[in-house]
Amino acid sequence: MRKLIFLLGFIFLVSRYSFGQDIQYSQFYANPFHINPAFAGSTSESRVGVNFRNQWPSLDQSFIAYTAYADHFFEDISSGVGIVFSGAKESFTQSQQYEIGLVYSYRLQLGDKNFVQFGAQASYAGRESMFDKVILGSQLNIDNGQYYSSAGDLFEGDSKLSSFDAHAGILFYGEKYWIGGAAYHLLEPPVSYIEPDLYNLPVRYGVHGGYRIDLAPGNINDYFNNTDQERSLAFAFNYKKQGLYSQLDLGAEFYFQPLILGLWYRGLPTKYELPNNESLIALIGFSLKSGLEFGYSFDFSISKMGQSVSGGAHELSFRYVFVPRNGRKKRYAPLPTFRF
Repeated sequence: MRKLIFLLGFIFLVSRYSFGQDIQYSQFYANPFHINPAFAGSTSESRVGVNFRNQWPSLDQSFIAYTAYADHFFEDISSGVGIVFSGAKESFTQSQQYEIGLVYSYRLQLGDKNFVQFGAQASYAGRESMFDKVILGSQLNIDNGQYYSSAGDLFEGDSKLSSFDAHAGILFYGEKYWIGGAAYHLLEPPVSYIEPDLYNLPVRYGVHGGYRIDLAPGNINDYFNNTDQERSLAFAFNYKKQGLYSQLDLGAEFYFQPLILGLWYRGLPTKYELPNNESLIALIGFSLKSGLEFGYSFDFSISKMGQSVSGGAHELSFRYVFVPRNGRKKRYAPLPTFRF
């Protein structure tokens, strides 16, 4: 009976994450277009990056998500342009989703040290599923834990959906603060394979921001000379809502050049009886002067599912920023946001 209850709960989670909700990443700022398209060109240079997430690895069936992106800032027109490809795969139903998008942002200076960036993304997205692998509630026999082999004619074979989508966002920032908001799936693409005109992916709204505190700098001895070592502590929040579901992330990131340490709490009290007290997230990363940055984070599950059952989540990110060469001075100071 316990296995049967767990199977039913797993089917619910599969339907929630695979079809009705966006994938959650823990390293928000290492996956910039997933949190806000206004981050296009935010480094004021060229940038490429990849992200990989393995959620609940202890389960027999896995959730895998990945992203690859590139962007560049055109200083003459104060604009950032980028391209992003993202995907996710869930092995239980052999379902997968993907999205390829073009991103544009415009930077407007407000006074000497304050800026606002407007961003938009146009995307083409698709979903595919093999319903021969699905186990529906109508197939289960709660008395003996067995299930019938067929899910019905409507759920045989594979199904595909494709559509266009659009996202938009805005970002305000200064030397030490940032705050932004974004709306994803403005076209509300279909998510039902049976009634594509009846069920749509709800808009995902997000608000995020934070504040960075500069600490006393140190020195790095590279055997030839001493260079200043940046040290800072930042605090941030990330709130998102999609349909009935909402989530709040609160975190801190300590930068002790080149080492980065981060800690997040993910959870939000809700009036709905749904899992929302989700995880604690620990991160370690490195930001090298060459422009290479990489981070690893692990989600410790604190929900009712438990760490021993789910196995938490592993997430990796790699990013390379083409830093200025030949002594060229950057016109814009870097954003004070989290690096990961």
